[in-house]
Amino acid sequence: MNLKLELIVLPVSDVDRAKDFYEKAGFRLDIDAAPILEWRAVHLTPPGSETSIIFGKGITSAEPGSTQGLYLIVTDIAEARQELLDRGIEVSEVFHDARGRLFHNHTGGTITHDLPGQERIVGRNPEGDSYASYATFSDPDGNGWVLQEVTERFPGR
Repeated sequence: MNLKLELIVLPVSDVDRAKDFYEKAGFRLDIDAAPILEWRAVHLTPPGSETSIIFGKGITSAEPGSTQGLYLIVTDIAEARQELLDRGIEVSEVFHDARGRLFHNHTGGTITHDLPGQERIVGRNPEGDSYASYATFSDPDGNGWVLQEVTERFPGR
């Protein structure tokens, strides 16, 4: 059986503001439908992704900004970060963790390190390890995204 993740629901407080943000970030608008006054769905897809996001009116009762740890995988972290900056999106500096892989909690659109020995260090992972360099950004409500550089997939992926 194949199970493919197709859609992620994002809680937002202002549908038009969120739509503008994600279009500005380069997401493709797939659907903006409001067949009845009480319901509106905005469906967008990140460039190159098979998984999309959806938000709107009557879509979810979750608190706006409560979705954290949404990973966007990129092959060149510096290039992806610069493209978002060029589009007017505020993005953190590229960083890596002193221990290699990042194990963290997402809180309010930021990454906090809770495990002993973890340290967020500015710059790409010095060994260039796949899965080890990051940058973060948040939408206007605080839903948190992580850019993660992956140049070579783990076996079986």
